[in-house]
Amino acid sequence: MTPDFSDARFKTSSYTEDNGTCVEVAVAGGFAAVRDTKNRAGGHVAVPARSFEAFLRSLAG
Repeated sequence: MTPDFSDARFKTSSYTEDNGTCVEVAVAGGFAAVRDTKNRAGGHVAVPARSFEAFLRSLAG
């Protein structure tokens, strides 16, 4: 079951530009949630934190 992210503290990337074209990430209960900075009310996508970590490692090369 995916945890409730309604009170989660989402963080924006330090690479965010002034125009807000970025995503935000929060971690809770072993899951990572990603949402659009420009549309925070639009919801989020949650995946197991381990999967998200593997995704980030794959981007780093």
